[in-house]
Amino acid sequence: MDRLNLPRLRLIYLAQFPQITRSLMYRMIKKDVTLSTIYQYSINDLVDQCHCPLKTAKQLHQYLSEFEPNHNNLKKLHHYKIWTIFDEDYPRLLKNIPDPPIILYGLGRSDYINHLPALAVVGTRRPSKFAKKNMYDLLAPLVNKDWLFVSGMAAGIDGYAHRIADYYGGKTIAVIAGGLNHPYPSEHLDLFQRLSKKHLVISEYPPHTRPERYHFPERNRIISGLAFATLVIEAQERSGSLITADQALEQGREVLAVPNAISLEQAKGCHYLIQNGAKLVQSTYDILQEWDELKQNWLHL
Repeated sequence: MDRLNLPRLRLIYLAQFPQITRSLMYRMIKKDVTLSTIYQYSINDLVDQCHCPLKTAKQLHQYLSEFEPNHNNLKKLHHYKIWTIFDEDYPRLLKNIPDPPIILYGLGRSDYINHLPALAVVGTRRPSKFAKKNMYDLLAPLVNKDWLFVSGMAAGIDGYAHRIADYYGGKTIAVIAGGLNHPYPSEHLDLFQRLSKKHLVISEYPPHTRPERYHFPERNRIISGLAFATLVIEAQERSGSLITADQALEQGREVLAVPNAISLEQAKGCHYLIQNGAKLVQSTYDILQEWDELKQNWLHL
């Protein structure tokens, strides 16, 4: 095997260790970008240099000692597209966000990862009766203009966004919260299978990883990071959609929000965003106008 690939293989192998965290991997890369010395560390080195708890250091030391380029943990990943932070084809829109994913695993159309224009579409898992029509009116014209929608494959608004793109011959990326072997929610298994063949499904977690509660807010930064703007369709005041909007702002992205009736619980989050500077979206034209004003900056990334 080409030795130039060893740093990449070491990183991918390291990421399969069950107790590894993103912060620990960042510390290790900072110590040695090739990860060659990390693999030679003693247990005490892992404790002192990488701040590992002793129990984790013992397990990690044993795990690292078993590394080889043809290790079964690497063979099991061969049918996934893998982007690492070392790779030239690492998604360009994620390179400069705070806390970029170190590794991404994908199924489907890997060429979609850098498609522009891309719009993140998020919202409540319990949409109102108005949501489907509003989404069709806003998003269907964008499909015809070769836009790509990024969302999280959750129930409600996320699922609507993916299905609109798929049904009308568009493009979409689903960023899921667990590993690719554990699509969530279970009622979207058929959607997952379709997206992983015709579109693109990605995760920063190894495929065997079951979704945990903390994965959901973590993955939201990838949803917003892959798009020039995040469109919030419907959201309650305390919701993951507002977390995604906050992360979009932190990343220097735009936030767009759709207003609705003041009596509607699912409108309160959108109205809050509009009060705090998000662009009010009443029609597809509003979204297109936002892209027209910004596209020169994005197309030259």
